[in-house]
Amino acid sequence: MARRIGVVAGWVAGVLVLAVVGFLGWANTPMMGERQAAIEAWTDPAVQIRDAGDAVVVAPTGPASGEGLVFIPGARVDPYAYLRKLSGAVAETGLTVVVTKPTLNLAFFDTRPLSTFTSLAPAVDEWAVGGHSLGGVRACQLADDPVVKRLILFGSYCANDLSQTGLEVLSIGGERDGLSTPAKIEAAAHLLPADATFVEVPGMTHAQFGDYGLQPGDGTAAISDNQARDAITAALASVL
Repeated sequence: MARRIGVVAGWVAGVLVLAVVGFLGWANTPMMGERQAAIEAWTDPAVQIRDAGDAVVVAPTGPASGEGLVFIPGARVDPYAYLRKLSGAVAETGLTVVVTKPTLNLAFFDTRPLSTFTSLAPAVDEWAVGGHSLGGVRACQLADDPVVKRLILFGSYCANDLSQTGLEVLSIGGERDGLSTPAKIEAAAHLLPADATFVEVPGMTHAQFGDYGLQPGDGTAAISDNQARDAITAALASVL
């Protein structure tokens, strides 16, 4: 009997080890950003980009507005995949963006406080928090931080109730988003303040909030990545 128990225990331990190893391997193989898009962001004279360890900071080379956005990537998406899509708003509005590097590439495993990221841009006077997909869900959870004035959702929606807060909220969705579909965003709208602003970009998919290629389960884009970038820039400029 003792031997059987030992065999079963060894088998269970082996299965658990394999599961953990498999999960760590999956979490640490993010959807990588497209090289050309990254090069365009890094070489854009209107912005300056630096790797600050915990995050990537994108700041304007021209006058800064004093506003900042802590942006949380979607699940298993390379943080660098968002640089080009966000750099347009940085250049046009003077916004500073801090793109976080989530623990295990999954926002829910990242327990660091918002100050970890806001401290990387000390010149910013006013902060927003936001994110793409799962990163947006995590941003909703961080929106109660006293420094946060605005919540910005990129193909995402909240799981916690923020309807009674004084937050300014912008929700940008894609008409052809197959993951955070327009219907899902509408179904969760009651969790946001009544005056939240919703922008739905015609023809835009879930993956077009970044530059990391196609994503399983997503829709088929009817606009180009450049058009998606312009739409994101315009939506952000309308509230900043």
